[in-house]
Amino acid sequence: MPGGGPGTVKGLTREEFHLDRSEGVPLYLQLKRRLEHLVRTGSLAPGDRLPTEREMARRLGLSRNTVSLAYRQLEAEGLITCRQGSGSYVARGEEAWRSGGRRDRLARLIDVCLEEAVNLGFDLDEFLSLAQARARERKEHLRRVRIAFVECNREQVDYFARQIHREMHLGPGIAVLPILLDEWKAQPEVMARDLAGVEMVVTTFFHLQEVRAMLGNSGKQILGIGLDPDLSSIVRVARLPRGRKVGLVCISQAFADTVRASLAAAGIDHIQLLTTTTRDAGELAAFLSGMGAVIVSPGRRREVERLLPKRVEVIEFVYRPDAGSLNLLRTALLDARRTA
Repeated sequence: MPGGGPGTVKGLTREEFHLDRSEGVPLYLQLKRRLEHLVRTGSLAPGDRLPTEREMARRLGLSRNTVSLAYRQLEAEGLITCRQGSGSYVARGEEAWRSGGRRDRLARLIDVCLEEAVNLGFDLDEFLSLAQARARERKEHLRRVRIAFVECNREQVDYFARQIHREMHLGPGIAVLPILLDEWKAQPEVMARDLAGVEMVVTTFFHLQEVRAMLGNSGKQILGIGLDPDLSSIVRVARLPRGRKVGLVCISQAFADTVRASLAAAGIDHIQLLTTTTRDAGELAAFLSGMGAVIVSPGRRREVERLLPKRVEVIEFVYRPDAGSLNLLRTALLDARRTA
């Protein structure tokens, strides 16, 4: 594919991408991989402007959500940069370095600090001692931190509370208080009690404005984060045979609606998806009868597996905070403790 030069929209067509709806790989992942290939082979050069999400969706016969998901992942990996009001561009050298591997970026920053320390007259042992002292100080800042995570469905709020330490590597001092949005709405006195003991309130972008309105002038910092479906969950669903009857077992209808939206955004429309939120064992067993595969929300896997033959595939559908949101949350927590 011929290059269009810096600042130009590339002439990407459906034929050039060869997206295969029968391949068993989500369409957004196929698009992402194709764009990665074009960048790494030089067909897309640094500074080249990509079509807008809407234009790319029109050219390739995809939904805009599918294109948006591919662009977001490419941006998180540093291959493209998205500029408000301007568009999406292949990252230039400096931009790619800023968004590159975490260990490489950290090593470069340490090198810069080392050079500056030497210029100031410190030797390497003094630098190491001071760096360790500062790291211990920051770690101490994070002890006894409490954050409230507010969401509309029980599955996601509980999962986030359990996984926050694994995802953020912040140590055992962080405590996450899981809050259901409807509970705060129904019980303002409970909300006031919860807020008194937390450093900040975290919610998804879907509920950010609503939570801000509820908290008013409470003085608490409110942070919005993005959640992406786990890639392995999407891929396993995408690889199910066409027409397969699939059950979706979860606790809340809100979670079921979110899963359906994620599958649609990934271009997965080849399965028959039926949903239940029942906790009655008899009703659940009847629902599962005849299912060719079952999708479960976090926390319901064992319950479902006990009722199914081993040959029936069970897919746990998980959402994780995106990389940018985790970095923002780490920084916000450190700042909150430092200024407390």
